[in-house]
Amino acid sequence: MVEIATTDFESVKAAVAGGADRIELCANLGEGGTTQSYGVIQKVREHFDVPIYPIIRVRGGDFLYTEAEFDCMLADAINCKNLDCDGVVTGFLKANGTIDTERTARVVEAVYPLGVTFHRAFDRCREPLEALEQIIKTGCERILTSGQQATAMEGSQLIRQLRQQADGRIRIMPGSGVRANNVKQLVEITGCHEFHSSLREMIPSKMHYTVPAFENDRETVQHSGINPAAVAAFKKALHY
Repeated sequence: MVEIATTDFESVKAAVAGGADRIELCANLGEGGTTQSYGVIQKVREHFDVPIYPIIRVRGGDFLYTEAEFDCMLADAINCKNLDCDGVVTGFLKANGTIDTERTARVVEAVYPLGVTFHRAFDRCREPLEALEQIIKTGCERILTSGQQATAMEGSQLIRQLRQQADGRIRIMPGSGVRANNVKQLVEITGCHEFHSSLREMIPSKMHYTVPAFENDRETVQHSGINPAAVAAFKKALHY
């Protein structure tokens, strides 16, 4: 199972064309991902048949939210249910680094029967093996993790331990730095069967005119996107 993190309608289109099995739909991947607009989520759901999991995150930064921020996120999660998405991606921590099980469970209950992935807030928690048990009890179906390291390859031993402890009660999905050149090795080390990647690259702008003062401005001449061939290569590396 290949999950691709996308940022807009066009990147979803490219990921699906390349063979993505599931989409994590975000905005602002440079900040770790925040919730996309209602309109983008709606149009993606209408046009593509693959499972769509929007991220539910009101801002970048840490995963300790005010009550008002949580209320916004709960409303966004319910919107995704009303738009017939297949699941949502979210995560909450307490100030002491433990899992906020109450808020997590509230989202799980609010979007049922949609699935809920607990995202890489897990990689900022304390006592990951204990946190695994807490997340299982909230009803989440999956944990996205890099094994509390910068990349999944660096955290592969903890990921393996998490999968073994989970013993089928929840799915463990490696993510961060997962590419075609290392995904097969991650399968062998971790024993996991779902993998997450953004496969982002810079796509040149199709604009024919640029104001001279902005000719060297990166945001003017290119934007983040996905090449379908990169997704296809990732899947081939995973399956063969």
